[in-house]
Amino acid sequence: MTEHRHGGHGNRQHGQRRRSGGSRNTPRLAEPPVAVLIGMPGAGKTRVGGEVAQMLGVRFTDSDEVIEHRAGMRITEYFSEYGEPKFRELESQVIADLLRTAGGIVSLGGGAPMTESVRCNLQKYISQGGKVVYLQADPQEAMERARRGGNRPMLAGDAAARWRALYEERDPVFDAVANVHVHTRGSSPQHAARKVMDMVMEHDVHVTGTSITPYDVRIGVGTSNHLAEVLGDRPVRIALIHTAPVQRHSDRARALLRQAGYEVSDVLIPDAEAGKTIEVANGIWQRLGNEGFTRSDAVVGLGGGAATDLAGFVAATWMRGIRYVNCPTSLLAMVDASTGGKTGINTPQGKNLVGSFYTPAGVLADMRTLETLPNDIFIEGLGEVAKSGFIRDPEILSILENHAQQLREFNGSTFLGSPLEDVVAELIERTVKVKAYHVSNDLREAGLREFLNYGHTLGHAIEQIEHFKWRHGNAVAVGCVFAAELSSILGYIDQDLVDYHRQLLGSLGLPISWSGGDWDSVLALMHRDKKARGNTLRFVVLEDVGHPIHLDDPPIEAVHEAFERIRSAH
Repeated sequence: MTEHRHGGHGNRQHGQRRRSGGSRNTPRLAEPPVAVLIGMPGAGKTRVGGEVAQMLGVRFTDSDEVIEHRAGMRITEYFSEYGEPKFRELESQVIADLLRTAGGIVSLGGGAPMTESVRCNLQKYISQGGKVVYLQADPQEAMERARRGGNRPMLAGDAAARWRALYEERDPVFDAVANVHVHTRGSSPQHAARKVMDMVMEHDVHVTGTSITPYDVRIGVGTSNHLAEVLGDRPVRIALIHTAPVQRHSDRARALLRQAGYEVSDVLIPDAEAGKTIEVANGIWQRLGNEGFTRSDAVVGLGGGAATDLAGFVAATWMRGIRYVNCPTSLLAMVDASTGGKTGINTPQGKNLVGSFYTPAGVLADMRTLETLPNDIFIEGLGEVAKSGFIRDPEILSILENHAQQLREFNGSTFLGSPLEDVVAELIERTVKVKAYHVSNDLREAGLREFLNYGHTLGHAIEQIEHFKWRHGNAVAVGCVFAAELSSILGYIDQDLVDYHRQLLGSLGLPISWSGGDWDSVLALMHRDKKARGNTLRFVVLEDVGHPIHLDDPPIEAVHEAFERIRSAH
């Protein structure tokens, strides 16, 4: 697995990404650019790039200006005196320097990516986490701007005809070079800049591994704009599977899909675990058959974890597997259910007992959807976040500690643009990386991936006994306390770490005790847990923060004692 960090944790309104105060003359430390803009002459690279830089509070650099400064003459004069080959050589040298030291936002001349050395340097920049943004303007708009702009030696003569010829030559190259594509047709410079900025600020986690077709988890504001890009041009029909509470977001997804030319089948399912049944799945299979879905068509799952679980299961089973994309709308779904390729439905005997391992084509965690998330549903997602901190990334726990009050007081209506936005973005990214690490090395849960089930053995039992009135993240929080108690009783950790579980989870507003079921019922359900082997109970416990282990067939007395401790809020 490789993980790419794109865009850092800058706040879009509060200028936390500031490197050089936005001034062209302010001294700055040498660092790679935040983003590099490419595009045809007249695409608006300079105007849009300047707007993006101003929004982010960083420096803007136009490579053509740097070239003219270094050459001591205008580009048209340099062309006339030395010719295009010599100009491209100078341009390549300047761009190589800018990719190492410019910082901020950089725009390149229209023909720069056609030079092989420039393309190589751009690919190296991308491999190190950079973003090359292809501004895809409407040809007629760009042609007109280029004609008016002047100082474009490549458009000498019949500017319109020359522009069209250059476009045919350059567009496929630009499309292949860029790792971000922004359509600006009909957009004002400010609107185009907002689009660019949202994409630049994304956090991307790349998931690879044995038997996994690589895919990206894209985290940020507006990542749903990538929907058509991730689905590709093969599908004709898209089944958009969603729940009623996310109608606003499904409306947007439907509009994006139709705008991209897909035929959209709108599939409304019951909310939460009520949607994860064989009856619901069967109804969808019938619709797919009646509407002529083929192996080349696709599914989009939009909603919380239950919706993305079901959508993945339908995609995995229809014609033995079709393409699907998850668009999680809750914190829990973003950090857990939508990533990793676990798909499934519930049965009366237990949760997720029927399912498959089938990875998505991509996951688009659009943080704009958190605007409509109720506080209690946001809080429950922190249960899975904290779990990931306990099993692998202690920095997650530090972030939760330092921002517990703000997280507990989450308000979707004031979330975007607030300092908390950056905190949540980092928590999502770090948690997804924890999951990606385990999934990449053990897709089918042969051993390592089971560590992701820390807190889940009791957590799933709680959900079942409570008839899913308890939300998953809340049940997992109690399950983590139970697992910590069991670890302590058996001498793997000391009581201080158990107390830390209670203190941290409690400070976030998560439950740390449960008294809703009897011991015999809980024990019976734990025996049905997916980690169980035959009649042997199997748990995930801790030796320390970041060091989970498997625990097979522990003394039943110890398990019972740990259970009693979470009942009494020990």
